[in-house]
Amino acid sequence: MKRLLVVILILVIIGGAFVAWIFLGPATGFSSQKETLYIRSNAATKKAVIDSLTKNRIISNQSAFEFLANRVDYWKNIKPGKYEIKKGTSLLTIVRMLRNGRQTPVKFTINKIRTREDLAEMTGRKFECDSTAMINFLNSEDSLKKFDTSPELAICNIIPDSYTYFWDITPSLIYQKFYDASKKFWTDERKQKAQALGLTPQQVYILASIIEEETNNDKEKDTIASVYLNRLNSPAKKLQADPTLKFAVKDFSIKWIHGDILNVESPYNTYKYPGLPPGPICTPSKKTIDAVLNPAKTDYMFFVANSKLNGHLFSATFEEHLKKANEYREEDKLRRQKDSLNKK
Repeated sequence: MKRLLVVILILVIIGGAFVAWIFLGPATGFSSQKETLYIRSNAATKKAVIDSLTKNRIISNQSAFEFLANRVDYWKNIKPGKYEIKKGTSLLTIVRMLRNGRQTPVKFTINKIRTREDLAEMTGRKFECDSTAMINFLNSEDSLKKFDTSPELAICNIIPDSYTYFWDITPSLIYQKFYDASKKFWTDERKQKAQALGLTPQQVYILASIIEEETNNDKEKDTIASVYLNRLNSPAKKLQADPTLKFAVKDFSIKWIHGDILNVESPYNTYKYPGLPPGPICTPSKKTIDAVLNPAKTDYMFFVANSKLNGHLFSATFEEHLKKANEYREEDKLRRQKDSLNKK
């Protein structure tokens, strides 16, 4: 009898160990270091979850997964989202992760974007909501009303940075985080500096976006800011900013602004219309915004690129500017001829 009990006990221990191994041991079936499970909001069903788990070999034992999922009522509490599962994760850990909706955060980094369409395209690649949903939101006066902005100025609330979201977030909540970060960036000190320049924070942002497209050299941004501010305060008030024309025709590959493009009909044609354009032409960096808020004190009205300086040459008079511009054109012509010869 004792012998039988010992055998039974051993079998129970072996059985328990086997069950423990099934639920607590490595349960993934893929060979890579991790796999990602996406559960869409419009397909948060048992079939969809099981299909995704098995198709990508995220689990190696479907029956055991379903048994455990049934025990914790997971099928009644399926939470959409992005779930990153590491190789060797146990069934219990996977089920708990899904049951509790412990999504993998999505890092969304904004550097420089030019249009609302660009932002929508980026959103579509990163999140469940597609680019159409995002562009519809950004183009909707009603949707943007709660953020005190309009479609033309919607980009003004985007400060380049890294933001963290969950994959199944909505366009409104994506923008809400941009808006909150923008409100935090615009401290009382920055607002006071903007006011001293006779500008609103949105106008500072628009001017900074033009400077962002003019140069990558942080050291000269405050000087370029002074040029544009001097132009805004001149009788003509025309910025005559080349990047705004590139934006107007949506061709950012243009090297020289001349000819018919100068007459293009657009509120972004700052050669034709005085003052700032109606909205930003890209998302400027924090450094560029601060360069506008802390401009150099100059009497410069013109500037021209200079490759030797990796920046620009500045002038107070048109005659001086014309001389430097002609020198740059000759220098550029010689450089292009040299490049052409080197390619042969």
